Amino acid sequence: MAIKRKGYIQVYTGNSKGKTTAALGLALRAAGAGHRVFIAQFIKKGKTSEHKALERFSDLIEIKQFGTGFIRTEEQLPAAIKAALKGFSIIEQILKSGEYDMVILDEINVAVFKKLIPLEDVLRLLDFKPANVELVLTGRYADDRIIEKADLVTEMREVKHYFSAGVKARKGIEH
Repeated sequence: MAIKRKGYIQVYTGNSKGKTTAALGLALRAAGAGHRVFIAQFIKKGKTSEHKALERFSDLIEIKQFGTGFIRTEEQLPAAIKAALKGFSIIEQILKSGEYDMVILDEINVAVFKKLIPLEDVLRLLDFKPANVELVLTGRYADDRIIEKADLVTEMREVKHYFSAGVKARKGIEH
């Protein structure tokens, strides 16, 4: 009988760029090893360069968005909550299916921080994660209880950023 590898919980958080980039790097590495990856993007809406690149690996990497875009007003909250909860429900089924070796919850920490998804639901998800699935959570504002349950936590800390000098998001780099 083959021994399955152990999957861990990884968190990429902090106020600087690189959280999603790190998670996508893991997805590419996993696909290179023949592992199946599911990426759920919360908050975000719209195709970017990363989606176009990941389409080349569609046999191993699936990416879905469960967001309405950045939330700027209170009026946007009901639609954002509905989208996030729908996505979270799908993620629960994805984890139970055993179909994926890695599941990435991009911007889930922000979704929890903005109260789109209850923290308790995410903590419960961490508890019932199958032992062989690598689970990756990204986004600023990772709650201390999520950090406590994680096996690996990396905080991206901004030391210097060219956005401060007025540089806009560039296609292929930030967008």
